[in-house]
Amino acid sequence: MKFYNLLIKYRFWLGILAIVLAIAVNINSGFWPSFVLYFVGVIALFSHFFIGPMRLIQEPMERGEVEEVEKILATIWFPNLLYKPVRSTYYTIKGNLAMMKQDFDSAEKHLKKSSSLGAPMPEAEGANKLQLGMMAMQKGNLKEAEGYVRAAIRLGISDKESEAVAYLSMCQIFMNKREFRAAKDYFRRAKALKPKTKQVIDQIKEIEKYISRIPG
Repeated sequence: MKFYNLLIKYRFWLGILAIVLAIAVNINSGFWPSFVLYFVGVIALFSHFFIGPMRLIQEPMERGEVEEVEKILATIWFPNLLYKPVRSTYYTIKGNLAMMKQDFDSAEKHLKKSSSLGAPMPEAEGANKLQLGMMAMQKGNLKEAEGYVRAAIRLGISDKESEAVAYLSMCQIFMNKREFRAAKDYFRRAKALKPKTKQVIDQIKEIEKYISRIPG
């Protein structure tokens, strides 16, 4: 595994080296003896630009090494050349990193790019839509937020905590619209998931103070 990761990390330079050696062999011995080197070089360069080093991101992300993730992403010089699902993942990660830095404008820009490309799995696209919905709520654009959160719920959200956040967001949107029956329905759905994250539990308790007094 380490060897494979090293191969991915230095794939571009190994590809360049293979092409240079192929040219030297071609000049001295002809095309066919150099064919394998040309082939290896072209495959290495093609895979560097078409697939990129995204595989290398998983371990530093799990360890929370944000700077290492950013260094790896910085080696992707032309993201538009990436294979479409890989490009979508690239922009999702860029968006998540921007959100961690509270750079919401950049986060929105990257997540919208990812959303327009479509995620490899519906659950991943659902999570993307939910993030866009949360940012729209922060900006006070409830109509846009509702559209994104509805789309997230429809596509499916992989974990119960995020699903509960989606239902609570819809609850708040409908409370704002004074459609209390729908708000209560979404609130019940959120509670039924029994979220364990403190932030989500606190949000449920806060909403419960008000929603229990509302008719409907």
